Amino acid sequence: MKQLKLAVMALFAFTAVNVSAQDSNNPWAVGFGVNAVDIRIPSEFGDYAKDYIGTSDWNILPSISRVTVDRYLNDGFTLQLAGSLNKIETFATEDDMDELYWAIDANVKYDLNNLIGETGWWDPYVYVGGGYTSLADEGEGMLNVGAGFNTWFNDNLGLNFQTGGKKEFGDKVRDHFQHSIGLVFRFGGKDTDGDGIYDKDDACPEVAGLKEFNGCPDTDGDGIKDSDDACPEVAGLAALNGCPDADGDGIADKDDACPTEKGTQANNGCPDADGDGVVDGKDKCPDTAGPAENNGCPWPDTDGDGVLDKDDKCPNEAGVASNNGCPEVVIKEEAVKKLNEFARAIYFNSGRSTFRTGTTGKLDLIAGIMKEYPKANFNIQGHTDSSGSNVTNQKLSEKRAKAVLDYLVNKAGIAADRLTSAGFGEDYPIADNKTRAGRAENRRVEIKLVK
Repeated sequence: MKQLKLAVMALFAFTAVNVSAQDSNNPWAVGFGVNAVDIRIPSEFGDYAKDYIGTSDWNILPSISRVTVDRYLNDGFTLQLAGSLNKIETFATEDDMDELYWAIDANVKYDLNNLIGETGWWDPYVYVGGGYTSLADEGEGMLNVGAGFNTWFNDNLGLNFQTGGKKEFGDKVRDHFQHSIGLVFRFGGKDTDGDGIYDKDDACPEVAGLKEFNGCPDTDGDGIKDSDDACPEVAGLAALNGCPDADGDGIADKDDACPTEKGTQANNGCPDADGDGVVDGKDKCPDTAGPAENNGCPWPDTDGDGVLDKDDKCPNEAGVASNNGCPEVVIKEEAVKKLNEFARAIYFNSGRSTFRTGTTGKLDLIAGIMKEYPKANFNIQGHTDSSGSNVTNQKLSEKRAKAVLDYLVNKAGIAADRLTSAGFGEDYPIADNKTRAGRAENRRVEIKLVK
């Protein structure tokens, strides 16, 4: 008996795992245990203390002798219904009793964690209530006052210790202490998604989740809950809102045009080794910078004359930029002089762009000189005198220059890409338009070497 009393007192120092008290998550609890009854009516306070601590007059049945049902109410208050059975054999003044004891009690418990703060492992409480107690076939109502605590092994199973006094209202059952110890099971919490987190504390009550995310899921297990995860089905990085970055370039794979090759943000995650703005996958010269219009390759200069092939009319022959990459054409001064001499001998019908009789012979001579210099290009220029309007003279000069070009191409066999024509009307006279002779000189055709 003494050893049992010491074990009960040792429970005050017992600690357990981190669980919470009975509350709205687990509103129901049932308990099964043993109870000890200590009957005495002391006359002084010191006798009460001595009797409470003493062990010689405790009455205990060696079996389950107390059953409780608890229902959580609100704000830390719980209603407890208890039934207990015992056999009274000893108390302070009589040692030869052998009487049946039973009691039915209703107590209101208050969880002290509401005052001292949640301990996380210890659930102390005080209680007050009343009940009916019977001893030796006589019973009466009694006032109950006491305290107790639960320590929990997990969310549902714990150990309960309760101690208190019962005060008689009449004289049929003496005042006494009643202590109890036993297992308590709590239940009744609602967990819709079955994830072990009650709906009251579950931020995602209809989807199974994790405790660290208040019941919300983390499908890919990357430590970012699905609601904050831009890629909830694939494990990723917090810096990329839960999305993966296979090549480690800081661009999420879902936004990366080249997810397995490290690239830049400017190129949507693709590399550009030569930095020419053309990504390697589309760059025909990925290690040499070049323009996009040439697929990332530099423009070639096959003949090395400083004129790129795209602008070089003679890409396989070194030339000069002033001649579009072709070799500079040198024509003897005598040949140039003859060209212009023959050109001045080209006569047209008055006010027309048709040739006078005998003019074609001069054109053939001009073609002959041009053929001696096949790489030379020429510009044929038409001029008029000041007779008539400017508009008329401009059009006439253009038609006459074009007539010369057409003859040289179509009749004399000069390549069309070697010749151009232009008309200047009356804008560039070389003689006085006030005289007949001057006007005759101004009506002319000139041939210029294009450099």
